[in-house]
Amino acid sequence: MPAVPRRRVAPVLGWLSMAATLLAVAVTTALDVVTPDAARVAAESGPGWEIGLPGLLLAVPGALLLHRAPGNAVSWVVAGTGLFWAVDGLASSYLTYAVQGDVPLPGASAAFWFVSRFGAWLLLGLPLLLLLYPDGRLPRGRWRTVSLLSLGCAAFLPTLLLVTPSAIADRRTDEPVAAVYASLDLDPTSLPLPEGLLLPLLQLAFPLGAVGVLLPLAVVVHRLRRVSGDDRRRMRWLLWAGVVDALVMIGALLFPSSTVSYDLSLAVGLTGLAVTLGILRPRIVDIDRLLGGTLVYGGLALGVLLLDLAVLAGAGALLGDRMGTRDATLLSLLLVAGAYVPLRAALWRAVRRWVLGQREDPYLVVAGLAERLERSDGAAEQLQAVAAAVAEAFRSPYVGVEVDVVRGRQLLAEHGRPPSAVQSLPITYRSEEVGRLLLPRDGIRAQLVTRDERLLGDVVRQAAAAARASSLTAQLQESREQLVAAREEERRRLRRDLHDGLGPSLGAVVLRIDTARNLTSAGRPADADAVLRQARDDIAAALADVRRLVHDLRPPALDDLGLVGAVRQQADRVLGPGTTATVAAGPGVDGLPAAVEVAAYRIASEALANVARHAAATTVSVELSRDPDGALVVTVTDDGTGIPSSAPAGVGLVSLRERAAELGGSSSVVCPPDGGTVVRAVLPVEGGTRR
Repeated sequence: MPAVPRRRVAPVLGWLSMAATLLAVAVTTALDVVTPDAARVAAESGPGWEIGLPGLLLAVPGALLLHRAPGNAVSWVVAGTGLFWAVDGLASSYLTYAVQGDVPLPGASAAFWFVSRFGAWLLLGLPLLLLLYPDGRLPRGRWRTVSLLSLGCAAFLPTLLLVTPSAIADRRTDEPVAAVYASLDLDPTSLPLPEGLLLPLLQLAFPLGAVGVLLPLAVVVHRLRRVSGDDRRRMRWLLWAGVVDALVMIGALLFPSSTVSYDLSLAVGLTGLAVTLGILRPRIVDIDRLLGGTLVYGGLALGVLLLDLAVLAGAGALLGDRMGTRDATLLSLLLVAGAYVPLRAALWRAVRRWVLGQREDPYLVVAGLAERLERSDGAAEQLQAVAAAVAEAFRSPYVGVEVDVVRGRQLLAEHGRPPSAVQSLPITYRSEEVGRLLLPRDGIRAQLVTRDERLLGDVVRQAAAAARASSLTAQLQESREQLVAAREEERRRLRRDLHDGLGPSLGAVVLRIDTARNLTSAGRPADADAVLRQARDDIAAALADVRRLVHDLRPPALDDLGLVGAVRQQADRVLGPGTTATVAAGPGVDGLPAAVEVAAYRIASEALANVARHAAATTVSVELSRDPDGALVVTVTDDGTGIPSSAPAGVGLVSLRERAAELGGSSSVVCPPDGGTVVRAVLPVEGGTRR
């Protein structure tokens, strides 16, 4: 059938199958009501609605799957299996109802054949579901061969039962057919095969049926290890259904009763629900949290229940020999209620803490981390405290905390042995990623980290603060080292300039003055005057060196003209006659700290020099103002050619950023769409960081 018609027909078939299933269960219930208990005893049969109950629970999931995912073969398996269960229950009820009289009703033989022979094909539903889930296709490669082999093993017994005569099948089980069925045609599809062949084949068919279920489980494990993303979530839904089914069946085995059919129906219904959610809405809940909680609490509940029974049985065994059964039972209950139950609550909390870690008490986790951080002195100890706290809170065998420090380096603190593969969760502080939280990617414990996202978020926020503090500490130490190095470098430069430049010049002046005095004493005034002129030139050169040194320390124009005047003077000096420059200043520009004035002057000078060298601009404007936070804003705008996007940042632009960053400020260079360049620097006046 073409794809489009099938998409249109499948939803209709889905709702029709649901209606047919509901109708079959309703008719089955009606037949069970009108059938006397004596007829069921004679037919050795139970109520048919119990057989049809799994079909009733699969009716809605099957219809939803055919409506929303008609192209997925799993949808057809679920809907078909539900209808099969319902029809099988209807056939069972009708068979019991039809043989209660002396003459069986029409269709009784067909009902017997369906229940005792064709109904065995229900065994094929589970392997099909396991092999086709979640995408409706068999796996590829050698696993396709395994899948086909498992289907062959699962189909061997139903096929054999179709052709085996009832007499031979009864001799295998040593359970003869009830007398009420004697008048029916019990073998409409049987073949006249020898008993010596069929009995060994029947003995072989049952273990092959078990193989037909075990091999699909291996395929499920293979898919679970290979898939990722939403497909992995879908496979975990199937895994959750398997865990719940196992818990239900274990409970049925531990506490056998007449409600085994209800347990089976519950398992089938939960499997249908899990498959439907896994295909249609895999993200509706956190399946890792649901799976982990089911494993932990289901296992604990079974364990506590078994322990309760053991304590009660032990108390009854000890006291049963000394008093009557009723008195021993009553005394045992009193002892268990008075002494054991309080201990059981403490044991429950201890085991839950051992399995889940401290996540059950979020306040304890956060408070414990805060206390550890307070006791930690250095950055490495703080990060180690964060790693240990996360590991204890989430029972993870490994936790790593990696923090970005300076110059691309990272600081890493680890708790536990690193696994072969890790997953990385970002640690952010004020919308800035400052590090990463490293956790195991695989294993059961790895899935426990997502069981409580809110708690992990609280812990990560404290980790972010600690990581930020560690990063700032490293940056502060780096800044201190740079300041000390810059100070010593500046001192060495001044010493070299004074020793190699100004010192020899002044020494030469002293020698020339002494020479001039000697020449004057010797009566040679003309020669003395020539020497003094040379001394004067040396002093002028020395003064020029002094001015250069002073200018390097702080431009004299800042003291003579102020920041605005110094920038205006620099614009007149740097720019050519074809460029018109304007310098404007807002209120509050006077009286700035010396470091801010020097940085603003250097940034404006560098921007003006770039305009003169590269921009070919006709107008340049320099604006000095204060922003609402009090920071000084330096803006240099020109109407030149701009900066090509492919041009690398030169020394001048790097110098702008560095000078602004030294004061905790920032700088930007923007080329507007209409042309030109805008250089903007923000310099904090009272300290702090500006972005």
